Amino acid sequence: MKRHGKKLQMTKAQKAKYKQFLDDIGATYQKEDLFIQAFTHSSYVNEHRIRPHDDNERLEFLGDAVLELAISQYLFKLFEHMSEGEMTKLRAAIVCEPSLAKNAEELKFGEYVLLGKGEEMTGGRERPALLADVFEAFIGALYLDSGMDAVYAFLEDYVYPKIHDGEFSHMMDFKSQLQELIQRENQGQVVYRIVQEKGPAHSREFVSEVLLDEDPLGRGSGRSKKEAEQMAAQKALEKLNEEEKQL
Repeated sequence: MKRHGKKLQMTKAQKAKYKQFLDDIGATYQKEDLFIQAFTHSSYVNEHRIRPHDDNERLEFLGDAVLELAISQYLFKLFEHMSEGEMTKLRAAIVCEPSLAKNAEELKFGEYVLLGKGEEMTGGRERPALLADVFEAFIGALYLDSGMDAVYAFLEDYVYPKIHDGEFSHMMDFKSQLQELIQRENQGQVVYRIVQEKGPAHSREFVSEVLLDEDPLGRGSGRSKKEAEQMAAQKALEKLNEEEKQL
């Protein structure tokens, strides 16, 4: 199919800005043009009469699939006792628009998006849907440029730690998972207890400990007793998974 319009042109100084940005966030790259495309919104392409397929929509399509695979693999390895349904729910929370937009905001992606004037004037640079799309396009560019290992390395820095630290634990019932595991293997009785309360009344933090027949399995903290217990259960599951691997 013939492409109409001109190729996106950038000065050396403009390209240097993106190179510096990629270096700052530790992204592995060989072709910075691919990443510039990931930050090119369709409104910019239309306004500057650039070739229509030079926006980031195709990269977004690819990045969506790559991201789902990378997150699925991580969950599969991290939570060995998590059911298919629970993994599906957790993955959905990780790759949903608000989560991806938050990742993009933390990395200041909005500052580098190429937008048309109309999109710029209506606040497109801060729009969650646009930022989430750019994040997916960036993942697509990373995959095309350097392969899955580069994607894994990037997510290891910016997304996987959030999963491990329980940022999406509100979507998961770790207490039920732990209870099912203990019952299935007839290991004993699980008990939770609040071992500490910290902070002023308006900003209380609770620390919970989960025990298996009086033996500590894990500790977790949260702004409510329920949240603290969930975090303690998550730590207990991680400990049991590690012990199982060492057998």
